Amino acid sequence: MKKVYYLSTCDTCKRILKEVELPENFEKQDIKKEPLTKNQIEKLHEKTSSYEALFNKRAQLYKKRDLKNKNLTEEDFKELLLEHYTFLKRPVFVVDNQIFVGNSKKTVQELKAFLEA
Repeated sequence: MKKVYYLSTCDTCKRILKEVELPENFEKQDIKKEPLTKNQIEKLHEKTSSYEALFNKRAQLYKKRDLKNKNLTEEDFKELLLEHYTFLKRPVFVVDNQIFVGNSKKTVQELKAFLEA
């Protein structure tokens, strides 16, 4: 499977998609227009072994709800990911059995190196 979960209104996602130059066979899913399903979240979890690793702690809702001061469990992270698209750390690239989560320079470089290999 070759897929990217992203937000079309996110400038960082747009910049990374442009920088990476994805092959045509990549499926793109705008998580605002087509929210993640429970099955998709669970498949992503299989690759990371952590819902927290998929979770965006810089989301405005995270701050607004004061979630940093709550003791969140893996189940809490899963429910929040299903509740609102903004909680997904993005973009998320799935390339066969590999997953690249987030927009850090290191993650983007690893993805580019993986795609060029």
